[in-house]
Amino acid sequence: MNSATPIHPLPAFLEIKNGSKVKRTFSSSEMLRRIDALRRFMAETGVDAILLTSIHNVHYYSDFLYCSFGRDFGLVVTQRSSTTLSPAVDFGQPYRRSFGDNLVYTDAGDDNFFRAASHLLGQSRSIGIEFDHVTVENLKKLKAACPKARFLDVGNHVMRTRQIKSNEEIDLIRTGARIAVKGAEAACGAIADGVPEHEAAQASTNAMIIEIGCHLPHLELRDTWTWLQSGIHTDAPHNPVTSRRIRRGDLLCMSCFPMIAGYNVALGRTLSMGAPSERGLKIWECNQAVRRKGLELIHPGARCCDIAAELDALYAEAGLLEHRSSDHGRSFGIVNRYYGREAGLELRADVTAELRSGMVLSLEPSVVIPQEMEGAGGYREQDLLVVTENGAENLTDFPAGPEHHILGASHGRRSAATA
Repeated sequence: MNSATPIHPLPAFLEIKNGSKVKRTFSSSEMLRRIDALRRFMAETGVDAILLTSIHNVHYYSDFLYCSFGRDFGLVVTQRSSTTLSPAVDFGQPYRRSFGDNLVYTDAGDDNFFRAASHLLGQSRSIGIEFDHVTVENLKKLKAACPKARFLDVGNHVMRTRQIKSNEEIDLIRTGARIAVKGAEAACGAIADGVPEHEAAQASTNAMIIEIGCHLPHLELRDTWTWLQSGIHTDAPHNPVTSRRIRRGDLLCMSCFPMIAGYNVALGRTLSMGAPSERGLKIWECNQAVRRKGLELIHPGARCCDIAAELDALYAEAGLLEHRSSDHGRSFGIVNRYYGREAGLELRADVTAELRSGMVLSLEPSVVIPQEMEGAGGYREQDLLVVTENGAENLTDFPAGPEHHILGASHGRRSAATA
């Protein structure tokens, strides 16, 4: 017998219905609303089928949040069916989590993902894909699997669709905002002179995970995190947590991110371990003034670029414009560190999008002072707002500013002597 020949070769793809469908994040009517809207778009544009491959869009239209580990996943939507595509290693979980059908591809041969996709796409001559997610290599394989089809970009359309949240989505995000406040309270309670960044961050993350498990026990618990940066580590919002010990005189940036079914909620605040310098206090107070103005400017009809211009003017008046960091805020929803950015709705000078009721976005005034200058460090606030018919609601109801967040040496779980 040739040892290289498998005794029981697997098929290229198959169904694995292991267990029953689980309780979904959203109602059936909400999921049908999303898919029906996608099908109307297909009918209007002459698209026969859509193959979505990104984490955010597969999740948005199926409620299945995949974990790639370098493997391909997808969702094929036609006028008659909606089917997730997943590797055999995940066995029955994608079926249980998917709204709609599921097809599993195996590792019995190369490129079985594309064979399974071709099976679902059938004789489709016009196929929508995400140009911003499909790699050059995978596009080549798709064309080989569906040689008679032409491929069109639907990435921008589905991004714009996700920007308007339904009532069910807003309710979920509002719950996440309450949980973010619990995380912020836990972080503030854990910060003390001599405590490592990671310990304070872990206290916050643990508090949020416990809250999610208590209030939403039917959902997966995954991806919730906290950034707690101190000293020079505050110079960028995405600097990872380290084991550096917080010291008296440090500037701190705290950002809490409860993740609920792929939906990101963010709450960020500047803090100080002990009294800041006089210059540092002035910078902090200026950033608070920009935050207050930004809260006033967010309402339906306002353009992202106009909001950015007004906030830039405040920084310029204070002599801080050259130290402004990144954009002033961005769209939120199904988004994480590694998926889902909705770049078409960010508070930047080059984004002309107009705010509409149902949009959820952050306000993130931020300045960074280089290490060699007085008041060095990053000053950063982050609130999450939902645009309403008449204005905006700040979902992250947590104190901000030096009057609330100058922390004493004895504040927290322990002192430097026991750290």
